[in-house]
Amino acid sequence: MKVLFNDLKALHAPLIDEFKTEIENIFNDSSFISGPKVASFEKNFALAHKATHCVCVNSGTAALHIALEGLGIKAGDEVIVPANTFIATAEAVTLTGATPVFCDCDAKHANITAEEASKFITGKTKAIIAVHLFGQPAPMDELVNLCKERDLLLIEDCAQAHLATYKGKPVGTFGECGCFSFYPGKNLGACGEGGAVITNTPELADRMKAYRDHGSKQKYVHNFPGHNYRLDGFQGAILDIKLRHLANWTSKRRTLAAYYDERLIKIDGITPIFSIPETKHVYHLYVVRIKNRDAFIKHLNKNEIQCGIHYPIPCHKQEAYADNQPKLPNSETISGEIVTLPLYPDMSLEQVEYVCKVAEEFF
Repeated sequence: MKVLFNDLKALHAPLIDEFKTEIENIFNDSSFISGPKVASFEKNFALAHKATHCVCVNSGTAALHIALEGLGIKAGDEVIVPANTFIATAEAVTLTGATPVFCDCDAKHANITAEEASKFITGKTKAIIAVHLFGQPAPMDELVNLCKERDLLLIEDCAQAHLATYKGKPVGTFGECGCFSFYPGKNLGACGEGGAVITNTPELADRMKAYRDHGSKQKYVHNFPGHNYRLDGFQGAILDIKLRHLANWTSKRRTLAAYYDERLIKIDGITPIFSIPETKHVYHLYVVRIKNRDAFIKHLNKNEIQCGIHYPIPCHKQEAYADNQPKLPNSETISGEIVTLPLYPDMSLEQVEYVCKVAEEFF
């Protein structure tokens, strides 16, 4: 049996006619950049996360950048970032001229914690970015309390966590704002690049809207230097269609993940990344830890099972940040053991069982 890592073709097949209709409408209206389709999606995406404002941009990296710029992060500032994340989280800090300061993650859940972040707070620290890694919310109560105690801004990187909740509250609504990616493979993905920031602060939303459009609130009037981060109309229309199905797709992901949990926990040699009980994990990725990872991946591939590694090199060990390499043992250990198994809405229980059976055979 062949098991793909992800199957976007199967996901999109039932929606192709709707996509074609919306694309034809955009050609008829010539609303290629921003426009009513993007505005409609912004409204609906904000509602889905119980936020009052949504600002769409052309990538998840751009979302993080405009959030930091909108909050006034600048050269000389420090922003605490988990090392166990995709590099875009740190890059966005660098783009503002500020310095990303890497902290370790929790060994069991692989997410940032207040305890780890607090070790790196200095007089220059202005913010903490909490990454909801793999689709699981970070422990937000303790991070919110830490930021209040130390007068720090809290930004949420929700790139992998669409519709996830912590104690019933949607991610992206705990801090100043939440930043999302719509990279095609995400739980809610565009057919190209895309991103968004949600916030309940109107002044921040207004500044981010201007920043994405060359610092302009009125055509040809530029209040400050900005960037061209606008989302195109095609992506807005496609995302609005796909958003209607996101809750159902998320439910399917969670059902498949529960089956993985039940089967894999019984196999000596596999350690799942555990869920925090008070979270609604949306399983953008299903990640386990394996001591003999390379041989395990080779075994899966031999049996036509595709898999991945998210992420093989933690940020503080990347050449891009060679001057900033603290000892972060959990991130370093995890990066050498993690394997991402296939999981997507159109995956069958039979396919999940096959993955588990092949994994069991390895051990």
